[in-house]
Amino acid sequence: MEASTGLVAVWQQGDAVTRAILLLLLLMSLSTWLVLLHKTMQLLRIRQWAARVDAFWNAADPGSDPATLGTEPDNPFRRLADQAAWAVRHHGATASQLQDRLNLSDWLQRSLRAGVDDTTTRLQAGLAVLASVGSTAPFVGLFGTVWGIYHALVGIGAAGQATIDQVAGPIGEALIMTALGLAVAIPAVLGYNALVRGNKAVIARLNRLAYDLHAYWVTGARVPRAGNGATRDA
Repeated sequence: MEASTGLVAVWQQGDAVTRAILLLLLLMSLSTWLVLLHKTMQLLRIRQWAARVDAFWNAADPGSDPATLGTEPDNPFRRLADQAAWAVRHHGATASQLQDRLNLSDWLQRSLRAGVDDTTTRLQAGLAVLASVGSTAPFVGLFGTVWGIYHALVGIGAAGQATIDQVAGPIGEALIMTALGLAVAIPAVLGYNALVRGNKAVIARLNRLAYDLHAYWVTGARVPRAGNGATRDA
């Protein structure tokens, strides 16, 4: 019967340490793809929700009609609008306690900043897993390679001779561990960079909405932007 090669041979011929390294790399890979799938779906949903912001501002009274942003409990744009409305109501309801210490603009700014920070924390959840896998998986694979080569050399020494067929098989199987480490690390690194860019775009949209909500509740109107009907001084 032809001898098994590749991963099957590494598993069959490896000891407890080799098999533990293989299982660890498998766990790292599964964690990476689960995080990537979850975070990608999250960003796709948020982009769909972000498209409702224009409809929100086109409403007759945006402050009293936040439902145009959606009703999903994890919608960051709806949560930010609700946070702004709550801050205004809370400021007006505590005239003797709060208004004497903070004006509406400062209180609203702090409340909106807290809302943006909360969403930022939610978006960054899971990225530490990708960063950890991307930075450690190559070294885990390298350790498996060193361990496999060590056992291959011990076997060659015990046999008393080193022919090409005795060296090539065990050394090649040990090098598979390095390839596995890279195969686990590369998707984690690329996925981490892509998610960071996506999160930055979402946070920028949230900061823009927070700025507009602050202007709306303080001045009674959204601050127009250049190119969107804004007037400029001559």
